[in-house]
Amino acid sequence: MSAAAHRVRRGMPAHRSAFRFDPAFRVPLALLGVRPETSWVLVDEAVEIRFGPWRLRTPRANVAGAELGGPYRWWRAVGPHLSLADGGVTFGSSTAAGVCVRFVDGVPALAPGPWLRHPAATVTVGDPEALVRALREPPPG
Repeated sequence: MSAAAHRVRRGMPAHRSAFRFDPAFRVPLALLGVRPETSWVLVDEAVEIRFGPWRLRTPRANVAGAELGGPYRWWRAVGPHLSLADGGVTFGSSTAAGVCVRFVDGVPALAPGPWLRHPAATVTVGDPEALVRALREPPPG
């Protein structure tokens, strides 16, 4: 049984957000392994972000908040990025809009291992408002 099917059977609502892919960035991102079928945000008892080969997973209790953002400049938002200002990570596939998810405790995402921990993650999903609503709902259980 898939993880999503297991969650549904336990009665926990899961929210899945697809990334918005601007046409101009599809090919460059695909060269990095970032495609619509390998990029999504899943919110249930945890928050899981997959952006091609990059992954971030943290318990819902570690989410401190979520805010809408954008539009963005392409050179700051497209692809996987580390913010030198605050150490946050961006997983971007569009310049239109996104969601900044802040964490209580930093989480690893860009580099393997525990050394680089990010206080926030920005994702450019297709329906940012729906993702913010899902993140603001209390965790199941």
